[in-house]
Amino acid sequence: MEKKEITLRMPVLIVLILLAAGSRLIPHMYNFSPLGAICLFGAAYFTKKWQAYLIPLAATFLSDLYINNVVYAQYNEIFTLAYQGFYWQYASYLLIIALAQPMLKKPKPLRVMAGGLMATLVFFLVSNFGSWVGNPAYARSLQGLINCYAAGIPFVKGTLLGNLTYSALLFGSFEALKTAVPQLKLAKDYR
Repeated sequence: MEKKEITLRMPVLIVLILLAAGSRLIPHMYNFSPLGAICLFGAAYFTKKWQAYLIPLAATFLSDLYINNVVYAQYNEIFTLAYQGFYWQYASYLLIIALAQPMLKKPKPLRVMAGGLMATLVFFLVSNFGSWVGNPAYARSLQGLINCYAAGIPFVKGTLLGNLTYSALLFGSFEALKTAVPQLKLAKDYR
């Protein structure tokens, strides 16, 4: 039964992640994004650690490519493989996945909600630190760093709402699918 579980489960997980990543094209408030939730979802459900990292990051990268080169093509003179400072955001996603793996070994609603809060905090701290490092408008001092974090506060609401909303959608959808299609369950799900 293990082979059948893997052959059906993996494509379903990937499709859910790709659908969430594709939802970035829907008009939304600033920072309302599925990306933190995608990281949490991957950390919770992929049985191999490398899959938990690779698949959410690949979906994010593919959606970034489309957004940068189709949606915002008029702002880029050439094909854009990566935007300036992308590595700070991707570093935050890696950290979210690493922190979520032990937290979401058994994904329960309160743990998922805590994961959404954690993902919001990690993204805020890492991405704003990256802004401070890369933006010459901020002084290279403690006050400059504080000013950078203060400037990022208005965007936290969108990040938090995105993480919580998309986590509810992703985790809820997959749990409902597991109930309807028992082949999606792993042996540990029956315990």
